[in-house]
Amino acid sequence: MLLKSYQKEIFRPECNPSFESLHCIAHLDQDISEVLPYLNAELRGHNFSKDPPSVTFKMHGKLVTLHPREIAINALKDEEEADRILEWFKNQINDIWERRDRIKPVYHALPQPKVLEILKLLPRTNCRKCGQPTCMVFATQMAEGGRSANECPELSEENKKELQEYLSQFEMG
Repeated sequence: MLLKSYQKEIFRPECNPSFESLHCIAHLDQDISEVLPYLNAELRGHNFSKDPPSVTFKMHGKLVTLHPREIAINALKDEEEADRILEWFKNQINDIWERRDRIKPVYHALPQPKVLEILKLLPRTNCRKCGQPTCMVFATQMAEGGRSANECPELSEENKKELQEYLSQFEMG
């Protein structure tokens, strides 16, 4: 077992404490740097860095970044969601570490969604109904995994379907 324990810290973003979502940083009691390229290969990481070592995943509208001694998660609904995600990653880290001799590590980033491809499918009215000042800001958040097509009230069903199909190729499992 590579990762045995961690200490969880839950907080609201300092830049805007009125945000409803929470962030979490799990401070790991063990160094997981050696498993990062194997996690990248198995879980289809979206951002990989050798120096400093880290891998980022987009899952269910969240960005989860694993560093040698911490796991950072954005846009959480509550602490229970953080616990579920952290335990899932702990299990994945340990499982993949045990199987590493059968996995070819990947030391590069995988393709990312393009903001302009997303923007082409949005209404581009800058209506602000999603809570963002422009469709470009919303498209950027979607490309980063922080928003979904369902959060744009003005999006046509046809474009919503196209957008979901486009983004699905970048989603994890």
